[in-house]
Amino acid sequence: MSEQQLNEQELVQYIADETKADSRSIALVLKHEQAYINGAKENAKGEVEIDSDDLVDYILGKPDIKLDELTVEKILDAEMQYLMDKGMAGYID
Repeated sequence: MSEQQLNEQELVQYIADETKADSRSIALVLKHEQAYINGAKENAKGEVEIDSDDLVDYILGKPDIKLDELTVEKILDAEMQYLMDKGMAGYID
């Protein structure tokens, strides 16, 4: 992550505004997403490639997630938009 510090409360509020999901569900999705990313293997360049479909399936497979697939996707999309707006993330072609 860049030198900018991620404001988790601001992130959760942004996602809630974009998706209308409740903050507890958003926090759970983000927690499971982080666990998935932490377990991902780096490629030869030291980068971690994340398949969004696999990530969504992983999150939906967790027993504490009571959301539908579309809502999880919207939460992850809103998070990525927030991070891109803040200059903390981007897509690799």
